[in-house]
Amino acid sequence: MKIAIYGREFNNSVLPYVQEVFNVLESSQTPILVYKKYLDFIKDKVKLPINIEVFSGHKELLGKADVLISLGGDGTLLDTLSLVRDSGIPVIGINFGRLGFLASINKDEIKTAIQALQNKEYSLDKRSLLNVESKQGLFGDENFALNDITIHRRDNSAMMIIHAYMNDEFVNSYWADGLIIATPTGSTAYSLSCGGPIIYPSSQNFVITPIAPHNLNVRPVIIPDDVSLTFEIEARSSKFLVSCDSRTETVDRSVKVTLHKAAFHVNLIRLNNESYLTTLRNKLLWGIDTRNY
Repeated sequence: MKIAIYGREFNNSVLPYVQEVFNVLESSQTPILVYKKYLDFIKDKVKLPINIEVFSGHKELLGKADVLISLGGDGTLLDTLSLVRDSGIPVIGINFGRLGFLASINKDEIKTAIQALQNKEYSLDKRSLLNVESKQGLFGDENFALNDITIHRRDNSAMMIIHAYMNDEFVNSYWADGLIIATPTGSTAYSLSCGGPIIYPSSQNFVITPIAPHNLNVRPVIIPDDVSLTFEIEARSSKFLVSCDSRTETVDRSVKVTLHKAAFHVNLIRLNNESYLTTLRNKLLWGIDTRNY
């Protein structure tokens, strides 16, 4: 098994855990590829194995890696989408951040998790993505999102009006600060903080969640994932923002935005000793009596 490593810059408190990752891989003589920008950042901070290969992008990863390990939080794991794309390369995240719904491996479980990978003691969790399309060619060939695609106002101007259509049928005009269209994976992210529901990953749904709607009776709506959504914008400002996970572009209000399910999925690795419901209970502290703390 050949393992690729991706990460972002970090503070020194994370160094021992990064070192442990490379120590465990070296002790098992596992071939390693490291993202070039990450390697440039850590090469003077940690002791690295001698025979490391380097990759800089999607094409250099194809056919060379069996698994990609993301070192960081959920945002770091989302970055890996532009690297794996439709290759099917499975991704697992070791969480150096805080909550970590996607990067579900605790930094104290590094050795156990890597050994489970090497022994193939895991399953693949197939996650749907959203595609965004427009005449402006938003986000180029990286126009897909694992968590959500968000339409929101550009500045502190008045709220925007977002006219939403599903398969060309009018749904609603949202008077709000913006609109989140989330996958089941993204239902525990921005959508959740705006009052959206938690959706089980295999539910084959998306959710439309308004951001601070003017009409309080406008609620999140769960829709099938096989529909096409189109959005037209009214606003005092001539521009608005579209976010595709952590990437954002400025768009002219005359541009129509169309969303639909992407033609490929992402494989997230789930170790045999964990499940989605276990992650929910642990991350959201379900069933814990806080009076005991």
